Amino acid sequence: MIGRPTRVVLADDEGLYRRTVRELLDAAPDLVVVGEAATGREAIALAGVARPDVVLMDVRMPDVDGIAATAHLTAVVDPPRILVLTAFDLDDHVFRALRAGASGFLLKDVPPPRLIDAVRTVAAGESLLAPRVTRRLIAAWMDRATPRRSLDGVTPREREVLTLITRGLSNAEIEQVLHVSRGTLKTHIGNLLAKLAARDRAQLVIAGYEAGLDQ
Repeated sequence: MIGRPTRVVLADDEGLYRRTVRELLDAAPDLVVVGEAATGREAIALAGVARPDVVLMDVRMPDVDGIAATAHLTAVVDPPRILVLTAFDLDDHVFRALRAGASGFLLKDVPPPRLIDAVRTVAAGESLLAPRVTRRLIAAWMDRATPRRSLDGVTPREREVLTLITRGLSNAEIEQVLHVSRGTLKTHIGNLLAKLAARDRAQLVIAGYEAGLDQ
């Protein structure tokens, strides 16, 4: 039996972009766009009514920007997952979006199949960062100077997983490389989060860079 489709709200002040993305997502059998917003304030109000699973959130919008709207929506009970989309891969946007509770960050020039996969990924409870954005995020973080990270207590297999996460591979790609099941991989990632005191995937990437696993 087919389950309920993932409900998506589009928040972007460019009407043409919203229409393009809506056509793309509505063509996927497991996704449905339940509303559109042109400002952050509209996105907040719409999400309260439509109860989406995922909000595709632009950063630069009038009234209330996407970062502030993200912070508001992630603070409510049973919040939607927020996937931030922007034309600007600026470090400050990345940091602010992640601090606000965004589950993912992609650039607007992402290929359509990648965007659909990203919506499914964050809807499933995982985090996602565009590889180009991840590199810039880590470069900015490392410029702030941090000591070499110890991986004491991390098993060899967990180290392999962390290395691939650090290099920007998705869970599906890591499963293929290491020939492990989804459940096994989630166990390894859960162990890494606990052992490295990391809140999310982005912090795991930072830990991997600090440990020199980007080489």
